[in-house]
Amino acid sequence: MIAVNYSTIRNDLKNYCDKATDLGETIIVTRKEEKNVVILSLEQYNDLIRQKNNAAYMGMLQKSMAELTEGNIHLLPLEELK
Repeated sequence: MIAVNYSTIRNDLKNYCDKATDLGETIIVTRKEEKNVVILSLEQYNDLIRQKNNAAYMGMLQKSMAELTEGNIHLLPLEELK
């Protein structure tokens, strides 16, 4: 992880973008009033989104399994679902 101020990255943006994409570095751009931002590769970003979505899905599955185990379900015949 690299932390760099806004002025520095502005003068050498390509180099920092290359570090993010080629080396997998996470770049923290520090700004006034704690308005910091993070630069990371699209690949890293997509991985984070997938992990987030998978965690949410797994949480729903765990909740459903707990309800099933506890008997908190109501079964309907197929005909009633139409």
